[in-house]
Amino acid sequence: MFEGVLPALVTPFSKDNTIDHESFRKIVSFVEKGGVSGIVACGTTGESATLSMAEHKQLIDLSLDCASVPVIAGTGSNNTVEAVELTRHAADAGADAALVISPYYNKSNRAGLLAHFKTIADSADIPIILYNVPSRTGQDVSAEIITELARVGNIVAVKEASANVEKVSRILEMTADEDFEVLSGEDGLTLPIISLGGTGVISVVANVVPEMMVKLVEAARSGDLKTAREMHFRMAPLTRALFSETNPIPVKRAMELMGLARGNLRLPLAPLSEENDGVLKKALRELGCIE
Repeated sequence: MFEGVLPALVTPFSKDNTIDHESFRKIVSFVEKGGVSGIVACGTTGESATLSMAEHKQLIDLSLDCASVPVIAGTGSNNTVEAVELTRHAADAGADAALVISPYYNKSNRAGLLAHFKTIADSADIPIILYNVPSRTGQDVSAEIITELARVGNIVAVKEASANVEKVSRILEMTADEDFEVLSGEDGLTLPIISLGGTGVISVVANVVPEMMVKLVEAARSGDLKTAREMHFRMAPLTRALFSETNPIPVKRAMELMGLARGNLRLPLAPLSEENDGVLKKALRELGCIE
């Protein structure tokens, strides 16, 4: 389950700013046709910070209703009690795993980080994927803390988005004796992370070109580095364009340009700048995603 390409899905919104169920189903169908291994709903790409508790649960339920691949539910929060509630809901609803971000803003100390993740893991019978993204949270969860958490029975993987390949290497080295996997949280580092022993990627780019990211990951995991490198460099301009501004601003615009969903964002996110919009359109045209 925790390998291959797992797109971190956008959350499409209707004109009235509610969740657009029809467009979400369309996006799920699109990425599934691209051969993805599973989907991630309610992650940071899904604007989870602006979803109410009711919307969060609604979107998890919708994902389980329309997906034919495993569903990983984003259930993290900087409030441990809230994360526990969301994780229990995901487990009760039948999600295959929960993706739990480290607390943002609070900036926990070592003891707090360990207690936060262990409390969530103990609260529900569901596999837990840690999510480390210091650019969002303001704190990098160390390789040592991740290794300690890897010894907890239902903590099974980490989405590592620190952009630090040396740290990824250390995590893989330190958890070699554990039943624990490392997933890339950085689209542009998927190839090097897999080459070290990572098992896949939780991907933004796979919202747009799922089949290409699947081809890269399958080639990298089978040792076909020539094909993997070819796909890496072919997608590189799109990857840069999709991170030209805060995610998910560019990827939601891409979804709109491709006719998959409206590009509506919830404040405090605002539309893509005109300059970066042009860069994104050029990258999409080069890959045949739009005319």
